[in-house]
Amino acid sequence: MINKYFDEPIVENDLFFICFLIEKVSRHIHQRNAYVVNKLGYDNLYHLTSVANVLHCENSDQVICDVIEEYGLEEGDFHIENVNRELCTNIPTEFDMGKVYTRLIVDTLYPDEDYIEGILRIYNDEICRILDDYNNGSYYEPSYVIARAYKNGEF
Repeated sequence: MINKYFDEPIVENDLFFICFLIEKVSRHIHQRNAYVVNKLGYDNLYHLTSVANVLHCENSDQVICDVIEEYGLEEGDFHIENVNRELCTNIPTEFDMGKVYTRLIVDTLYPDEDYIEGILRIYNDEICRILDDYNNGSYYEPSYVIARAYKNGEF
């Protein structure tokens, strides 16, 4: 996939930053990841991925606020931290989940698919509800197990 503004490829680190951004925005506005991804859409995700190498140098909290305001993202009532503390003692960070989703996108990317299409496909799949349910610990599984679960349609 080629950067929208420069004649250079978009690299996996740019994809990771976007997955981190999606997770951080979702948590900030108490929405599921699919809401953020679908509200942004392909063109805006392509833009953000193309400028990820610049955005990651900025204060991430300011970038989050800018994205929320610029794209009109609304507050929801989904709280990722509402977990059974006996089953989940540590909630994974935005970085942790960004890595999980980056690996899943890369591991399941179709030959004719770009990163943005992969983002839209993965974040709109039922596997996100499983990965984001921290009571079950599926996010701790090795990336190949998560990719196989995605391809099989179940854990």
